[in-house]
Amino acid sequence: MITKKTALITGASAGIGRAYAEQLAALGYDLVVTARREERLRELATTLSDRHRTHVRILACDLADPGSPAHLFEQTHREGIAIDYLVNNAGYGLPGAYAVTRWQDQRDFLNVMVHAVAELTHRFLPPMVERGQGRIVNVASLAGLLPGSRGNTLYSAVKAFMIKMSESLALELAGSDVNVTAVCPGFTYSEFHDVSGTRDKVSKLPKMMWMGADEVVRESIAAAERGDAVFVNGRVNRALSSFVRLLPPSVALGMMGRSSSRFRRDP
Repeated sequence: MITKKTALITGASAGIGRAYAEQLAALGYDLVVTARREERLRELATTLSDRHRTHVRILACDLADPGSPAHLFEQTHREGIAIDYLVNNAGYGLPGAYAVTRWQDQRDFLNVMVHAVAELTHRFLPPMVERGQGRIVNVASLAGLLPGSRGNTLYSAVKAFMIKMSESLALELAGSDVNVTAVCPGFTYSEFHDVSGTRDKVSKLPKMMWMGADEVVRESIAAAERGDAVFVNGRVNRALSSFVRLLPPSVALGMMGRSSSRFRRDP
């Protein structure tokens, strides 16, 4: 009997997460999808089940709750679902200057973007190692490779964390068939900027700066299969990240400070 592999995708209800669900289903994976909006997950499950004859398990939860990662692991374990492909995609932006935001909001942000990523990886990685095969994709950002910017204070920091974590795990797992990859998209057509309140600002950026979620995911899946520890999506983004690395840190930080108002909501 041939057993299908299963992918767990966080933040699967929209944007890059939904594109991962669609493309991994097309590749033959069964899915476990999670996000806060259960009604969207149900619509996604119906669509993918009809289109690809894949089984989609819905586990709606809020990763801002520190108990959610353990709940996801325990539920899949209880149901006998082995996760072969983990996509840590859930995330959002938290606009405003750090000093005027509420700590509760920053704490929830860190729970989603750092705690959940680290714990889900820590829980699902050992079974992958034991089986000798697996993929973990951490959806980071070009922002994690660039200097920090005004507003959305912790966003670049948590994306840099995801990148460094992925690099370290890639070294630890070298020689195995368990690959950990941080993918670093730039501006991507999705709901992200609507939620963060920056849609009007970022819509003024040149079209060459933008990529579609489907394209981002296609490139990212290929990078994970190659075993890339870090992959920057898009030629423009790769050129930008390389250029910034050549600059003195103070110059790069100054450039980011001057450009922040183009894509960050005013504090």
